[in-house]
Amino acid sequence: MSTHSPEMPIAVDDETGVWTTDALPMLYVPRHFFVNNHMGIEDEIGAERYAEILYKAGYKSAYFWCEQESECHGIYGEDIWHHYLKRLSQRGWGFFITEELDIEKGTAKVRLENSAFVYHYEKIHGKKVNRKVDYMFTGWFAGALDQILDSKGLSLRTKAEQTQSAAEEGFDVGYFEVSPL
Repeated sequence: MSTHSPEMPIAVDDETGVWTTDALPMLYVPRHFFVNNHMGIEDEIGAERYAEILYKAGYKSAYFWCEQESECHGIYGEDIWHHYLKRLSQRGWGFFITEELDIEKGTAKVRLENSAFVYHYEKIHGKKVNRKVDYMFTGWFAGALDQILDSKGLSLRTKAEQTQSAAEEGFDVGYFEVSPL
């Protein structure tokens, strides 16, 4: 296995210890810590209910992130979409690849390779769990696309759906699709 240093700027405030990337505060936590918390919440309230909660929170967070990054870097439209997916990939969630994107139509198709969730679930269970486990990402894509639509003055709104997960038998990658409401 080859490795490389992080490809994004990370600054740590000497006084507060706060990590930032592109002027946004960040947290750096072990993957097992994050995913074990995720699994614990699933166990308590169920994956379906948790997915609903995460969709709304993820949508809001992606919208905010794209808005802030647009202002910070002066990038908009398709450029902010690709910047967002690049940063997600650089932060260790998995590799997010845009297969289709039509901003004006409010559509996108994203392939996910090497999902942090799939990796951890398979490590814990020793096999594929045969369900979609990367649902935390779903709202992110609609939130990002809706922010871009707003920045272009378009009133179209979107929804996102995970259509496939590498945690399911017969699949090696995940897919997310964004479409108009």
